[in-house]
Amino acid sequence: MSTQNPAKNPTHAPVWHSLPAQDALAALEASHDGLSSAEAAKRLQQYGPNRLTPPPRRGPLMRFLLQFHNVLIYVLLAAAFVTALLAHWVDTSVIVGVVAINAVIGFIQEGKAEQAMEAIRRMLSPEATVLRGGKRVVVAAETLVPGDIVLLQSGDKVPADLRLLNTKNLCIEEASLTGESAAIEKEVAATDVHAVLGDRYCMAYSSTLVVYGQGVGVVVATADATEIGRISTMLEEVKTMTTPLLRQMEAFSRWLTFAIMALAAVTFLFGWLVHHFDLGDMFLAAVSMAVAAIPEGLPAVLTITLALGVQRMARHSAIVRRLPAVEALGSVTTICTDKTGTLTRNEMTVQRVITSTQVFGVSGSGYAPHGGFAIGDKETDLSGYTHVLDLMRTGLLCNDAQLHEDAGQWHITGDPTEGALIPLALKAGLDARFEHGALPRTDHIPFESEHRFMATLHHDHNGHAFIFVKGAVEQVLAMCHRQRGGGDDEPLDLPYWHTQMAATGAVGQRVLALAMKAVDEGQRVLNFADMQGGFTLLGMVGISDPPRDEAIAAVRECRTAGIRVKMITGDHADTARAIAAQIGIGNGRVLTGSKLDDLDDEALRKAVNEVDVFARASPEHKLRLVTALQANGEIVAMTGDGVNDAPALKRADIGVAMGMKGTEVAKEAAEMVLADDNFATIAHAVREGRTVYDNIKKAIVFIMPTNGGEAGIVLVAILFGMALPLTPVQILWVNMVTAVTLALALSFEKAEPEVMRRAPRAADESILSGFMIWRISFVSALLALGTIALFLWELARGASLEAARTLAINALVMGEIAYLFNCRYLLAPVRSWQDLVGNRYVLLSITVLLVAQLAFTYLPFMQKLFGVVAIDAIAWASIAGFGVLLFCVVEIEKMWLKRQSR
Repeated sequence: MSTQNPAKNPTHAPVWHSLPAQDALAALEASHDGLSSAEAAKRLQQYGPNRLTPPPRRGPLMRFLLQFHNVLIYVLLAAAFVTALLAHWVDTSVIVGVVAINAVIGFIQEGKAEQAMEAIRRMLSPEATVLRGGKRVVVAAETLVPGDIVLLQSGDKVPADLRLLNTKNLCIEEASLTGESAAIEKEVAATDVHAVLGDRYCMAYSSTLVVYGQGVGVVVATADATEIGRISTMLEEVKTMTTPLLRQMEAFSRWLTFAIMALAAVTFLFGWLVHHFDLGDMFLAAVSMAVAAIPEGLPAVLTITLALGVQRMARHSAIVRRLPAVEALGSVTTICTDKTGTLTRNEMTVQRVITSTQVFGVSGSGYAPHGGFAIGDKETDLSGYTHVLDLMRTGLLCNDAQLHEDAGQWHITGDPTEGALIPLALKAGLDARFEHGALPRTDHIPFESEHRFMATLHHDHNGHAFIFVKGAVEQVLAMCHRQRGGGDDEPLDLPYWHTQMAATGAVGQRVLALAMKAVDEGQRVLNFADMQGGFTLLGMVGISDPPRDEAIAAVRECRTAGIRVKMITGDHADTARAIAAQIGIGNGRVLTGSKLDDLDDEALRKAVNEVDVFARASPEHKLRLVTALQANGEIVAMTGDGVNDAPALKRADIGVAMGMKGTEVAKEAAEMVLADDNFATIAHAVREGRTVYDNIKKAIVFIMPTNGGEAGIVLVAILFGMALPLTPVQILWVNMVTAVTLALALSFEKAEPEVMRRAPRAADESILSGFMIWRISFVSALLALGTIALFLWELARGASLEAARTLAINALVMGEIAYLFNCRYLLAPVRSWQDLVGNRYVLLSITVLLVAQLAFTYLPFMQKLFGVVAIDAIAWASIAGFGVLLFCVVEIEKMWLKRQSR
């Protein structure tokens, strides 16, 4: 049979995990002695180097130009073009400056995003130990080819996908690929052809880590054909979703552009055909109408509001990598979260100690040796329970893991499950150094999958010798005839232990049994014959990766906010169900990856509405689940930290990666990174996202009536054949100063009290709701009619056209100042002094604007530039009265709307 490298012939590649080891060697035309150097060189030429294909990259110039390919930027550029045509260079400069800053930031961010594939490539092992012609040699991992025999040992990073040929206590951590928290014990026997990735015990996959033991495997896939290469390809092919705000702004800008152009055209035709105005004058009037209606300040305010949201999130450890993602967080309806390291600590912890007389709960989580013991709900001091201390001592001494502290963080070197017994003993008050000195190890039998236990021989300094053993419950029980009670040893009560084992397993905890026996002082060697019986069972421990306390609270808050939380993990169904129950996710139902494979897309869309916990999930499953939720109209956030999460992170509306324990691949694929790996930070980010969207709505509902009022003023003037109350350059002045001052102040509004007690908005909700259209129309009419009325009143007083226009401009600005206070709350009325002055930026912006208007009205060069003149005290009194009246009318409208809604 000719060699088939899946990288070159994916449709002909054997299902390696289902093939017997010898058949796999035959399929690759390889032997246990490895390839000859000549054959390896030949295959390297044929298949290429063992490195991932880099994705096509855009050049720096194209990357920079594409930063302008954004609907927000298009609106900004259109506004800049119009203002430039009218020679309003200050306004043009401001808008162009905002565009340039955005482009530079986006250019830098995209440069970082292109490192996603590079991050995956950095995970590959740089070297590998192989057999070439029967000799052990170390080669660059890039030179591995199918058929190479690779030797693995503790601490190695697996350099390619391997079909294992021989194992000795081989355990490999595959969390980055499978999401399973515990290291996987490997074996040589073939597995079922349909086995999911985490159950392929005869395979070792590229980029995973050998925790302990040794192994020999034959390379079956290199480069892009490996599992991590497949994820890399999948990540490259996944299309990033557009955020809800960008989709809504695109629709809004199309609608607004059509409406403005249609209105300007109708105005032009009406004035030309009905009033027979001069063609040139009507063209300028139509331009005035368009300039009045275009909210050129809105895109800048939206961008700044998003940027302020980014800054506030960063102060709470949520780093946003793409600006529009801030708002997307506020519209999330479903959070799909990984389990290991996200909802849990990714640190195995003993949570239950079972003896023949009591069951102790263990507090504290992770590897930190801090915590206590309780019987039921009552805290218990273990100093009086010598039989329990014997169990702890056995776990501490019959152990090859090591616990160490680094900058306040506790870490385990070795197997995490074995290492969990060390902080357990320290919590009980045992001193590791003293215990090892008092009972030094003489010999040991290491753990192997064939016998499923570890045993150590110890001698104290008083002429006593003991064998300590820990391992699988069934295996250790078979060695024991007696059990340790509160006093003397007693006969073994098998039904009791089987009941406790089942109860502990049911809550998702892995169960280990511990036993000991005394032996002759002269025994210095430990043999399997010594393990055949005579042991006393000390008890059992239940070990699991515990949920984060803050994650439980965060999930509860998300539920209150109408957000569903779904757990997608590579772990076993029982473990997933138990952890989900502790955290408060789901209803006890779990769907496994194999069952997901049996569902078509339509059935999957139905399933994701009914089930919240998914186990044994592969990268494809996670991607399908996110896609199915989006097809149901959900706005999906996906959290994760492993390579296996990257495609789903990229596909989701908002990808959230863990910053501390997350892989670089996950971080680069996500829109947001949690610097503290705290699931609770997501809940705060959602709150901030909702606040940002509220502030954007407030900005829209404030800015649009300004433009609507100005357009209405021009429209009424043309319809009735009267002089324009505002000239185009005066309109641009009002737009610029109010957007830069008043509208921007709304970006600093704090979250409203009910922000996390309301349901997420619908995914297809327009950015302009029926209420907002009504409010914009209502206030536009108030501003237009009030300004025109004051304009005509000033003319009736015998004032000049310039004076009447000066009064009209200041009346329009005063109306907007008054309306700004209304907009601090969209529906809630202003009831207190705090409601008026609670945002200091509102007061600051009003002060700046009043100073600007005084300069506009009274400085000679401003009067010449804008065609205005000084006005008297009576005019200012009428302006102030108009502002107070408008504020009161809008507050009455709020109360009327609230009464109608009830």
